[in-house]
Amino acid sequence: MDQTFRLAGASLASTVFPELEPVTGGASAEIAPKSRVRHRFRLPARGLPQKPSPLGNVRSSVMSFRNIHEHGTLLAKYLEARKSIFIDTLHWNVSEAGGMEFDQYDTPACQWIVLHQFGEIVGGVRLLPTTARCGIYSYMLRDAQRGLLDSIPTDVLFFEAPVRANVWEATRFFIAETVPAARRLSVQHMLFEGMARTAYQNGASSILGIVPAVWSRWARRIGADATPVGPRFSIDGAASQPVLFNIRNYLS
Repeated sequence: MDQTFRLAGASLASTVFPELEPVTGGASAEIAPKSRVRHRFRLPARGLPQKPSPLGNVRSSVMSFRNIHEHGTLLAKYLEARKSIFIDTLHWNVSEAGGMEFDQYDTPACQWIVLHQFGEIVGGVRLLPTTARCGIYSYMLRDAQRGLLDSIPTDVLFFEAPVRANVWEATRFFIAETVPAARRLSVQHMLFEGMARTAYQNGASSILGIVPAVWSRWARRIGADATPVGPRFSIDGAASQPVLFNIRNYLS
């Protein structure tokens, strides 16, 4: 990666997450004392966020290994929807079994936020604390930085991947293809709010995630407080970028 681009990105990341030392090469960065001045980066103001339209019978469920018995076949349907999106449509090289997509991060440490209507999956996202551990794995961005994931570059972040109780990671964010264009913004808003609220209720103030490279457009529309914290890269041909969301501002 171009060194100038790395340093510029590191400087931007430090204004959003000032307690993280940016990585400028060589040894891994250490966690630095918190800055006395709290900086925030907000998306440029372009009018108020669009108000989402009512979604009628769409419901949001938060599932974990603790409560999946309360939701019938919803988890299986959610994993089937992930296969439809990430394997059948996007052709990602990820694991599947029994018509369901899964990976090493679907563990008892994670929580799934699932939107559904009359038994059909509308959208979903997976949350995992950055303190999670499962064998050699932790969470996706950190494992990519450690060289454990072939599909994501090791220089995916401008700083050392955090291991903090107040930082969670969001992955597998999707809206079902069956959602009409006129309702997609409302579904995005509902899913993001469910994700933010769930993470916040579990002690998080920030969420890291890999999102499509056009993230700023939809983040602005739903009023999300976010900034890029890594360079753009490609996952199986799709342009993506790591982003940090400040959910405390979003929910306040």
